[in-house]
Amino acid sequence: MEDLTPNPKDLDPIETASRDEIEALQFHRMKRSLKHAYENSPFYRKRFIEQDVHPEELKSLKDIAKFPFTTKQDLRDTYPFGMFAVPQSKLVRIHGSSGTTGKPTVVGYTAADIDHWANLIARSIRAAGGRPGDMLHNAYGYGLFTGGLGAHYGAERLGCTVIPISGGMTERQVTLMHDFKPQIIMVTPSYMLSILDEFRRQGLDPRASSLKVGIFGAEPWTNAMRQEIEEAFDMHAVDIYGLSEVMGPGVAQECVETKDGLHIWEDHFYPEIIDPVTGEVLPDGELGELVFTTLTKEGLPMVRYRTRDLTRLLPGTARSMRRMEKITGRSDDMIILRGVNVFPTQIEEQILKCKGLAPHFQIELTRSGRMDNMTVHVECTADLSAEDARAFSAKELAHHIKSVVGVTTRVLVCDPRGVPRSEGKAKRVVDNRPKE
Repeated sequence: MEDLTPNPKDLDPIETASRDEIEALQFHRMKRSLKHAYENSPFYRKRFIEQDVHPEELKSLKDIAKFPFTTKQDLRDTYPFGMFAVPQSKLVRIHGSSGTTGKPTVVGYTAADIDHWANLIARSIRAAGGRPGDMLHNAYGYGLFTGGLGAHYGAERLGCTVIPISGGMTERQVTLMHDFKPQIIMVTPSYMLSILDEFRRQGLDPRASSLKVGIFGAEPWTNAMRQEIEEAFDMHAVDIYGLSEVMGPGVAQECVETKDGLHIWEDHFYPEIIDPVTGEVLPDGELGELVFTTLTKEGLPMVRYRTRDLTRLLPGTARSMRRMEKITGRSDDMIILRGVNVFPTQIEEQILKCKGLAPHFQIELTRSGRMDNMTVHVECTADLSAEDARAFSAKELAHHIKSVVGVTTRVLVCDPRGVPRSEGKAKRVVDNRPKE
C-alpha cells in the first residue's frame, strides 16, 4: 500500500497545536456556546434553570460536568424544531434520522454550521490519505441521512472530484469504480463487503482496482474487518466517526499513518467519558460512554450529548488532539444474554477467524420458556458446499464464541448471499423475543 502520510505543512495549525493552546480555545468557545444555548434555545434555558446552573459558572473546562446531559429522547420530545437556537429562517438545511422506531430526530444547520462541517470533513479526508485532485466515490446515502451530503461537501472543499453515487445499485457501483478509477471510497464497512462480493461476481480483481483508501463509518467495525478489506483491495481502510445530533460524519477521524484510533477534532467538539449507569465523569483511559458538547454550532448546539457509544479517550499521536478508541459497541446495542454482555462486533471478530465463512452475519434472539437463546446466521464462502464442511465451520464458530465471548450460541451456516445485505447501516440484531 502507498504511503499516504500528509505533509505537515498541509495540516491546519490547530492539528499540531499544544494541549494548552487547544484547551484555551475550547474554553473560550465553550463559554460562548453555553451562553448561546441559554439565551436562544428555550429548551436549554429551561433545562439549565431546572439544574440550577448558569453559563457564567463555567470557570474551567471541567465545570462542564455541572451542566445537564442531553439525550436522543430530548430531540424526540421537542420534535421537530423545539431545540433549535436560531429562527427557522436562519437554517439552510435540515437533516434527520429515518424515524423507523418512532418520531425522527431532526437537526438543522446555519450557513456557518455547513461551512465548519465541510472544513472538518475535508480535514478528515486529508487525514485519511486523500488529497486535492483525487476522485472520490461517495457511496454514503444522500437525503436526510447526514453521510452523503456531509461527505460530498467536505470532499469538494478539499478539492476532490466527487462521484455522488449514493447507496444501492451495487452492480453499477462496481462498474463505475472500474471505469472511473477513483482513488477514495466513502461507504459503510458492511456495504463495502457487498461491493467486494460484486467485484468477485463480475470476475474483477479487487486488488487491481484504483482504490488507495477507504473511509468507513456510520457503524462499528473491527480491526479484523479492516484487515479483511485491506488485504482484499490492497488499500488503506480507515475509520471516520460522527453522528447527526452532534454534526454528522467528521467529528473524529483515524489518521492513515497510524491507524490507532480516531483523533477527535477538539477545536469543535469537547469529549467526555462517563459511566453509562451513574453518569460520573471517568478519567482518560477508562472505558465508558462518549459524551460531546459542541463548541461552534449555531443552529443546534448540543450540551453534553450522550452518544451511547462505548470507547475510551487516549492521548494524541499523529495529531495533538486526543484520540478515541475504535467504537466497540453501543450501550443500547448491547445484548445481555444469560447475564453476559455481548456486542455484535465480538461475534464479527470470531467469524473472521473461521476459514470458509464470509463476514456477513445476523444475530437472532429468541426465548424458550424463561431462557434467552442466540442464533448466529452466517454465510459460507462459495467453495464451502459440502454439508460436513459447513457443520465443521458452524462447530468451530460456536466454539470460538463460547471460548472468547462466554455464551453458548447456535450457528446456522447459510448459502452465499443467504444473509440479508445492507446498502447502508447493517442490521446486525433481530430480536424475536416476546415483548414483555
